[in-house]
Amino acid sequence: MSKKNLKKQSLTNLLFVFIIIILVNYISSFFLYRIDLTSERKYSLSNHSKEFLSNLNNEVYIKIYLEGDDLPISFKKMRRAINDLLEEFQIYANKNIDYQFINPSENPDKKARFGLYKQLFDKGIVPIESHETTDEGKSMQKMIFPGAIVVYKGKELGISLLKNDPRYRADSEENINNSIQSLEYEFTNAIKKLSNDKKQEIAFIEGHGELDEYSVMDISNTLSEYYDVKRGFINGTIGILDAFSAIIIAQPIKEFTEQDKLVIDQYIMKGGKVLWLIDGANIILDSLKSTPVNVAMPLNLNLEDQLFRYGVRINQGLVQDLQCSAIGMTRQDNSGQTRIDLFPWTYFPVILSDNNHEINKYLSIIRLEFPASIDTVGNSDYVKKTVLLHSSVKSKFDYSPTMVSIENVQNQIDESGFTQKNIAIAVLLEGKFDSNFKNRTIDGISVNPDTFLKQSSNTKMIIVSSGDILKNNISAKGEIYPIGFDLHTKKTFNGNKEFILNSINYLCDDEGLMSIRLREIKLRLLNKDKLVHEKLFWKSLNTILPIFAIIFFGLIAYFLRKRKYTKDW
Repeated sequence: MSKKNLKKQSLTNLLFVFIIIILVNYISSFFLYRIDLTSERKYSLSNHSKEFLSNLNNEVYIKIYLEGDDLPISFKKMRRAINDLLEEFQIYANKNIDYQFINPSENPDKKARFGLYKQLFDKGIVPIESHETTDEGKSMQKMIFPGAIVVYKGKELGISLLKNDPRYRADSEENINNSIQSLEYEFTNAIKKLSNDKKQEIAFIEGHGELDEYSVMDISNTLSEYYDVKRGFINGTIGILDAFSAIIIAQPIKEFTEQDKLVIDQYIMKGGKVLWLIDGANIILDSLKSTPVNVAMPLNLNLEDQLFRYGVRINQGLVQDLQCSAIGMTRQDNSGQTRIDLFPWTYFPVILSDNNHEINKYLSIIRLEFPASIDTVGNSDYVKKTVLLHSSVKSKFDYSPTMVSIENVQNQIDESGFTQKNIAIAVLLEGKFDSNFKNRTIDGISVNPDTFLKQSSNTKMIIVSSGDILKNNISAKGEIYPIGFDLHTKKTFNGNKEFILNSINYLCDDEGLMSIRLREIKLRLLNKDKLVHEKLFWKSLNTILPIFAIIFFGLIAYFLRKRKYTKDW
């Protein structure tokens, strides 16, 4: 073959390759196909999110307040993750997702800038102060608003995108990674919340001395953003609860009748979900203030047999934990002024989550008052039991009646008695439950055998041995404090609200949104010792190696071409 023909054939082949590439790109533009080669499917949406986004009928606009060249490195990583996620959202939402990154500090007008700060704070986007050390050893501080505002049909919702894992500093790599793992859930949940025209109904049960509407006002307001929250009496009426996706039994103090127990039982048999918040002993903090020594008495609610049949037993008594909150004691100083001193109060445990379930993943610290212990009982193959909250490794349980004294709070705690660990305080039950009234004849109860259910369909319930977990205090002026607010330390334990909200969301979630919270992205951190001592070596290697690789492959290509085209024709 002559050189002229060879050249012509080469040009023809090159043109043919270009035409194929253009055609392939044109055809592929009509199809969505991505390959995620990461082991944890880091760049893939869940099936639930894909289906939900594909059914969006109106545009969603998202404003993310993470922008600026001076963002710390960890938050730049978070910004990239948000951008990648929302690009994926756009693909499945048929372009019904639009978003913008905004720097809340870029406005030179101080008044306007602080006005925006206040707007973000009012939307629940709380700023943090990030600290970063440069390579030169300088410390940099910057106020960051790690949050977003989602707008849909004129409605706005602020979401905080930074997790508050108590084990890590807010701007640490570990906490940023945990936050990145939750991004899909946070955005999907916010859009679903705004686009949901018909809310599911949930109900607080009344009639047994449960917490009144003012004592649960804070959590009711939060839940009403997701659900239609109601209250009402059972009155022994079977079927009265059937319309509700879940019911909450919040710290009852009076005995349940067999008729009311049957109503709840048959509601569960039909697939109803229940959040039980049941104390193990009757003790009131206010009574301790007037009488320093009090007795925690057993609380007879007539629920023991029913809960036992479902798979748990709430023990009559109180848990004490060395990992606890404080209680304030008043005294007069030398000048006659009243002072309040804080002392550890072992009856008020603070709980750190194990992150072993969608409900308790990345919860803030939880504060409890006078919790009891819970035993899981029975050996049903149809019921799965998961401990959601437990005490620390230094705790103990006292059966009631037991003396509770506030007089000795100022004395040194004797730690020798705190030999128990991981005492269960909240348990999730999932599966098929046998009716508490199966094979039983109860006087005074008329049951239609044709409609009576002996076993439930697949359902779930959560049992917590402290009703105070969702109780909010009320000031003398009628101000509603948030749940988890400690009157003694003036600190709010956000984990209380997070736990209750996650619990109800999980009980009512039939579509799998909560399962997105289990997504886990492995954090691959650099070895900091090697980074310091071998920095020059690795920088040099990364600079020189590519150059040598290019030269090496260039020489190989040169000699191959020379060998091919210097042959005799």
